[in-house]
Amino acid sequence: MTEPAPTRIRILLADDENLIRSALAALLALEADIEVVAQAASGAEALAMARAHTPDVAILDLQMPDRDGISVAAEMCSVVPTCSAVIVTGHGRAGHLKRALEAGVRGFLPKTVNAGVLSDVVRTVHRGGRYVDPELAAEAISAGDSPLTSREADVLELAAGGAPVEEIAVRAHLSPGTVRNHLSAAAAKLGAPNRHVAVDVARRHGWI
Repeated sequence: MTEPAPTRIRILLADDENLIRSALAALLALEADIEVVAQAASGAEALAMARAHTPDVAILDLQMPDRDGISVAAEMCSVVPTCSAVIVTGHGRAGHLKRALEAGVRGFLPKTVNAGVLSDVVRTVHRGGRYVDPELAAEAISAGDSPLTSREADVLELAAGGAPVEEIAVRAHLSPGTVRNHLSAAAAKLGAPNRHVAVDVARRHGWI
């Protein structure tokens, strides 16, 4: 009697760079216990694919055109509670790692790892474990915490695209005056002369 095929780990891949995403899918497909069931090029598409395919593990690029992988992972925890999120990035910062862990991400690693390591990380998080790249973990320990409150970080992130205060206020459900106060406070804490420089400083440290 033929034994049933072993259950494979179902993967969702989200990365806006088509070549990288396709190459990653091809490499993971070589693993007997892994199956790529969906691919996405944006955060919104990743969430839609998660709803449609209920993957076991979602591998999300940190930076995508519409939103970052960390916010996608946080929402995905509600959309598909059984799905474990892994963040891959080409430019990780200590602040990114802290935010990722707070969002429930179970794996965080650079895109420079080889396919074998990524496959092992997929298996680890699928079993309920965690994996954090050792170098990023060491940086996070030495970098310290963000001086920004969560609201200041949210408002500063909304300002990153150059949106006017009125638009930020609508998106953040705040008054324009409150938005200005948060932006001023964030700039002061970061030693920045204006919000544009504050965005650059916060991004460099991975705080937004």
